[in-house]
Amino acid sequence: MRVMVIVKASKESEAGVLPDAGILAKMGRYNEQLVKAGVMLGGDGLQPTSKATRVRFSGESRTVIDGPFTETKELIAGYWLWQVRSMDEAVEWLKRAPFDGGTEVEIRPVYEAADLGENFTPELRERDQRLREQIRGRQ
Repeated sequence: MRVMVIVKASKESEAGVLPDAGILAKMGRYNEQLVKAGVMLGGDGLQPTSKATRVRFSGESRTVIDGPFTETKELIAGYWLWQVRSMDEAVEWLKRAPFDGGTEVEIRPVYEAADLGENFTPELRERDQRLREQIRGRQ
């Protein structure tokens, strides 16, 4: 199963405070472990919402909203995409992450084709597979 591991933003990350060299080194070692174990498919830190833009959809209308998004309670500071056997395995990997200071991280399963049921017709599955192959070809 694939899971997205979502690192929630803090006051520091929203202020653009970058991690120090020690934290970056610890995170690098942790990421190496994930890659060597075949767990990590991708991941990155995100810049603060002061550099972000949102687009709100309402019928045919599109509204562009520039950050920061101070009214939002839970913002995302970074993410990983992992391939694991179970949610329990994901939790065990996350417990090893070099976080402290009240950091909160969410693990959420990614929908797979089999989860989408009969609405995901053979034609749609075929198109999805072609797109995924095109994406892999660019990497």
